[in-house]
Amino acid sequence: MRTIARACALSLALGLTPLALTSLVLPVGPAWAVQPDEVLADPALEARARDISKDLRCLVCQNQSIDDSNAPLARDLRVLVRERLKAGDSDAGVMTYVTDRYGDYVLLRPPFKATTLVLWVAPFAILLLGGLATALFLRGRRGATAEADTAPLTEDERRRLDALLRKDDL
Repeated sequence: MRTIARACALSLALGLTPLALTSLVLPVGPAWAVQPDEVLADPALEARARDISKDLRCLVCQNQSIDDSNAPLARDLRVLVRERLKAGDSDAGVMTYVTDRYGDYVLLRPPFKATTLVLWVAPFAILLLGGLATALFLRGRRGATAEADTAPLTEDERRRLDALLRKDDL
């Protein structure tokens, strides 16, 4: 918190609003987890490795690519991808090698097939069931309200209502 306050004070001293300072800082992208000793000498191979790494899930992290993860297993996978590329594998060949070894779970976008059907259908099924449950709940409430509105007042309720209305007139 103290750092944010200092940054705001500095930005005001420089004549910048905190919003202007934020807009200068936000374009800076995230720091990648790729270590300098992992980077390939060939820029084209490194670019291919980065593209492949963005599509592979870190097996110990929550929905994070191996390119973004600092986990030791993610590092091992990054090194494996680079080794396969240096060996002459195509991008598809590297992906096939990794999925054969670790399964479809390693892919951030798993393919649509029988074994991953639940991954693709479950969100829509849950949304549909939630909408159906909401519709049934609201329908039940509407029916209960309609019944309450149509029931005639008893003689006791009518007397109490007349008494309340007379009290308001005073």
